[in-house]
Amino acid sequence: MAKKNLSIVHALRRTAEALRQSSDYQWGHMGSCNCGYLAQQITKLKKNQIHSFAMQRYGDWSEQLNDYCPTSGLAMDDLISEMITFGFDTDDLKYLERLNDKQILDSLPADERALHFNVKNDVIKYMNAWASLIEGECVAEITLDDLYGQSVAN
Repeated sequence: MAKKNLSIVHALRRTAEALRQSSDYQWGHMGSCNCGYLAQQITKLKKNQIHSFAMQRYGDWSEQLNDYCPTSGLAMDDLISEMITFGFDTDDLKYLERLNDKQILDSLPADERALHFNVKNDVIKYMNAWASLIEGECVAEITLDDLYGQSVAN
């Protein structure tokens, strides 16, 4: 799963909010889909730029991630590298595109787990659940020493 840090949490929440406010969600458009929206937030590229990069090779996000090569020189691989450097891994992105990470789904109430990967509100729910999961893991690791910058035993 993505690195446990608040930058990831913030990116997921910003993406969910951007999706919520937009009327321009298209699962079949590489820049306006689940991963496309996240890529927009991380890379600051526009949806049409992302889509254009993706069209240099075949396939949806999952296929592009399967064929990912960090040294290919292809713009889409450079974009994926930027997302990986940010803290996501290729499996995270594959799961996001299909909303099927079991750990994230299990964090939702049982009656809310039947998400549809191409339904905007389900994508928003998944991203917020993912952000909450990582946020909870970050909080669980905070110690008093972290908060006060010194040993509380002193």
